[in-house]
Amino acid sequence: MTIPDIQLETPRLILRPPRLEDFDAWAAFMADGDHVRYVGGAQPRPLAWRAMMSVVGSWAVQGFAFFSVIEKSSGRWLGRLGPWYPEGWPGTEVGWGIVADANGKGYASEGSAAAIDWAVEQLGWTEIIHTIDPENVASKGVAGKLGSRFLRYGRLPEPFHEKQVEVWGQSADEWRARRKNGA
Repeated sequence: MTIPDIQLETPRLILRPPRLEDFDAWAAFMADGDHVRYVGGAQPRPLAWRAMMSVVGSWAVQGFAFFSVIEKSSGRWLGRLGPWYPEGWPGTEVGWGIVADANGKGYASEGSAAAIDWAVEQLGWTEIIHTIDPENVASKGVAGKLGSRFLRYGRLPEPFHEKQVEVWGQSADEWRARRKNGA
């Protein structure tokens, strides 16, 4: 098993599989309890390590997972986003999480658009979803910018199965039509 040698670029970002050098920034991101409350909550470094290694393992086994988001101008790790489909997940998701001080700059929608393009064209996904906490207004805004809409309510697998999430998304055909029209 190997991790694909892949890198996606947008005007401001580089998206690539996580590397060991990303861990300190990843752990700091996941330690920001208020900021990560909608993506599982704060994690101490050992748990953040296991989460990052889960993503790296998904790259090795499935050939896809969250990308590390790197700002081109500075080389700074800004977060993680991209395709995610673990056991028991309610669908083929492109999700995002950007560090607090980089929120509101369009990085999540810019990077996610590139990740959706890749998931549709390279992975052959026919539907893209986003699982969003009902209180997460910011992520609903990102989903809307991507052309997604509320589809249904759903649940994540254990240990998060007790909380209902909103499932936003669109079909690959809807995505392609939107991109063809310049969105």
